[in-house]
Amino acid sequence: MTEPFNAASYLTERRVSEGDGRRIALRHPRGSHTYEQLTAEVQRVAGGLRALGVRPEERVMLCMTDDVELATGILAAMYVGAVAVPTSTMLTGGELAKLVVDSRARVLLGSREFAASVTAAAADAPDLGHLVLTGDTAPDVPGVRTLTWDQLRDAAPVERAYDTWDESPALWLYTSGTTGTPKGAMHRHTDIRFVAETYGARVLGLRPDDVCLSAAKLFFAYGIGNSLFFPLAAGASAVLEPSRPNPKLYTDRIAEHGVTLFFGGPSFWGPLMAADFPREAFATVRNGISAGEALPARMYHGVLEQYGFEILDGIGSTEALHIFISNVAGKVVPGSSGFPVPGYRVELRRPDGSVIDGPGEPGMLFVAGESICTGYWCRTAVNRAVFQGEWMRTGDQYVLGEDGSYTCLGRADDVLKVGGIWVSPAEVETRLLEHPDVAEAVVVGVPDDDGLDKPVAYIVPRPGRHVDEADVIAFCRAGMAAFKRPRRVIEIDELPKTGTGKIQRFRLRALAAQVAPPPSLPTDVAEAQG
Repeated sequence: MTEPFNAASYLTERRVSEGDGRRIALRHPRGSHTYEQLTAEVQRVAGGLRALGVRPEERVMLCMTDDVELATGILAAMYVGAVAVPTSTMLTGGELAKLVVDSRARVLLGSREFAASVTAAAADAPDLGHLVLTGDTAPDVPGVRTLTWDQLRDAAPVERAYDTWDESPALWLYTSGTTGTPKGAMHRHTDIRFVAETYGARVLGLRPDDVCLSAAKLFFAYGIGNSLFFPLAAGASAVLEPSRPNPKLYTDRIAEHGVTLFFGGPSFWGPLMAADFPREAFATVRNGISAGEALPARMYHGVLEQYGFEILDGIGSTEALHIFISNVAGKVVPGSSGFPVPGYRVELRRPDGSVIDGPGEPGMLFVAGESICTGYWCRTAVNRAVFQGEWMRTGDQYVLGEDGSYTCLGRADDVLKVGGIWVSPAEVETRLLEHPDVAEAVVVGVPDDDGLDKPVAYIVPRPGRHVDEADVIAFCRAGMAAFKRPRRVIEIDELPKTGTGKIQRFRLRALAAQVAPPPSLPTDVAEAQG
């Protein structure tokens, strides 16, 4: 049975009514907004959307930097009963146009920094009616009414949230495209409350005096929870940083704002360790949080030793809205994703669908919980494969440990069979990261001369270092079964990643096609068998 509930009101007006109106909600390059000011700004932007004719359940797409306009745009769309669709700022105009067309969005909100791609997308989206850009000038796009952000805010504010239900659509998030084809995951208003009251409250223990800073941006599930849903639900504050993440900038922001919860991913923690900042720069941080890719144990131990705080690694997804398996402060199992978040159930299943009851046997990870999306927009075939009753097939291979923690073995389609034996890329990557010259490592399967997959490693060296292929292969062979070793080691300046730091392995496989194939060795089978 549905009940009245509006997530935007829950995150803004509720805080004011509970006495937090003068507390700082958002900190940003131009100052800060209290909860009273944030609520008023959301109502002004909501008035502008209403004036444009935005109706309940229509999509409002946003391609904007992490700043007040993006935060209030997302909340305002939900406030008037529409569906907020934040999208990656890294998309080209053509890529963004595909999402505008796919979502049937009637309104597109953009930042002036992305004017070229936003206007190109608007010109290629026949259903789009309005384009709003920050800055002083509205672009000219034939067939589309354009206006500035200030003009949008000129309308009379909407002072009462639309009477949405908990089951009403609130938010679409397009998957990050690690497989190359984004899909719109559809979330309800109640999903936002659920992740805030489970992971945000019961794992992170968010308090009103917390200050959150996230390297992941608002346009992805991980970032929107870190910088919007969790802090606002708890009456805490978030630091919005429009610039591209780099260790020096974010270390400065931690000191400037007294950040207590610092969200990143493995692609950020490695460079942070290499930068070797003073330990006291992180004196206010009580926990780091990691997601996107499995966090190597080396990074957990390194950050704890260098900077004095634990990183809580976990696994989440766009489809689940945020993290559903996580380590907990004081009980971290390094190298694992931790334990099921209260409110979620997980299962490991064999290829025949049977459930694995005990530890030690790898299986496909399935998750059930109230924040699971209602499905992908207009993707029937994929929906039937991924969403099975109350359960969602994650596509990740996991194993349960004797201590009850879950450890990632990699994506199901990334696991390799070498010499007839399954090899987890994550296991090989963990060994590679123990090499003193290696900063980042990714292993993918590349066909050899016989068309059989062999492990190939892409390596980003530590600053000032260079990797020697033969040395790295010998290092792997010394620390694991020989058949698991990479057959090629390729040095690369930067790994291709999504905005949340997930490795785009499909790009690495395509890159591998341009180099010599790994050797086909008869010793592979012998090594695998004994």
